[in-house]
Amino acid sequence: MSALFSPATLRGLTLRNRTVVAPMCQYSARHGVANDWHLVQLGRFALGGFGLVILEATGVTAQGRISYADLGIWNDEQIAPLARIVDFLHANGAAAGIQLAHAGRKASTPVSWNDTAHMSDAEKAAVAYEHWKPVAPSAVSHDPKDANFQTPDALDAAGIKGIIEAFVAAAIRANQAGFDTVEIHAAHGYLLNQFLSPLANKRTDEYGGSRENRMRLVLEVTEAVRAVWPMDKPLLVRLSVSDWHPDGWQVEDSVALARELKALGVDAIDCSSGGFDGAAITPVENYQVPFAKAVRDGADIPTMAVGLLGDVAGAEAILTKGEADFIALARGALDDPNWALHANHELGATDYSLWPHQADRVSGRDRSLGLRHFHKA
Repeated sequence: MSALFSPATLRGLTLRNRTVVAPMCQYSARHGVANDWHLVQLGRFALGGFGLVILEATGVTAQGRISYADLGIWNDEQIAPLARIVDFLHANGAAAGIQLAHAGRKASTPVSWNDTAHMSDAEKAAVAYEHWKPVAPSAVSHDPKDANFQTPDALDAAGIKGIIEAFVAAAIRANQAGFDTVEIHAAHGYLLNQFLSPLANKRTDEYGGSRENRMRLVLEVTEAVRAVWPMDKPLLVRLSVSDWHPDGWQVEDSVALARELKALGVDAIDCSSGGFDGAAITPVENYQVPFAKAVRDGADIPTMAVGLLGDVAGAEAILTKGEADFIALARGALDDPNWALHANHELGATDYSLWPHQADRVSGRDRSLGLRHFHKA
């Protein structure tokens, strides 16, 4: 069996393989409520053989959404539509995860395909358009040159306490919806990442200044979520391992944070990067894999590699070389929702057991056409 398609266990959860669909915002919800788009979009990845499907950045508060069209988990009415998705993923062999998120100063931004400036009131109502003032560690815009980003209000002590409580309430609702794992979003320049990075955090209280202080909120959120998240279910954290900026958060900072997160009961780190204005990133194939390896080696914790990883042999090599424990695809999964099924055959599988029963006909087609292991040299 290939490394990529070997089972993996985190606490009481065993994944059928090490392929993961990373969170991808769909900007298709109304009032934070999941709908048929989310069911079909996410369900096809379970049919496509992935081991774990993680739902998009889901707002723990209405104010914490990236846009008015993001998913939310801040009220009980949002639970049942999410549970419907979870049930479908489970019925088709995939584990279900959800990313708990707060956008901070990057909240209340537009949806690119909705020109709300020229929409009628009725058209705005149809997409549940809203606009609000964001909050952040400091009253500093993500990008003062871009009118889509507002200058946020700096969170006070009561506001920070409310953020922690919102993550806790969201985790409780995620468990009620049946999710197997939750991922705390502390990456991509969103709120928890803003507290971590000196590029956004200009505070002078116990949440700012030193690295220890800047890590405080992430650790408090993690500890509080772990306390209410069932002990047999794994807890994930997504980090921007590097800000790609000389004055920002660095790899060694992420290693130090990951050690603290592990001690609080985090089971794996989803290793991404970037998220701040001025970052110098040149995305190429596997460009974030060194971050996953650095955190894995430095903190002795399982990691997910993500970022332009669609090459099957390359993904297998990442695992066999010990650079990461899981391979997460985002745009690669959009391009080929059956990537896991295809990769399994490419890595030597001769049976079709990963395919849904309803797709058994594929094996007959392959036999007739001499495809995959039926190919005669």
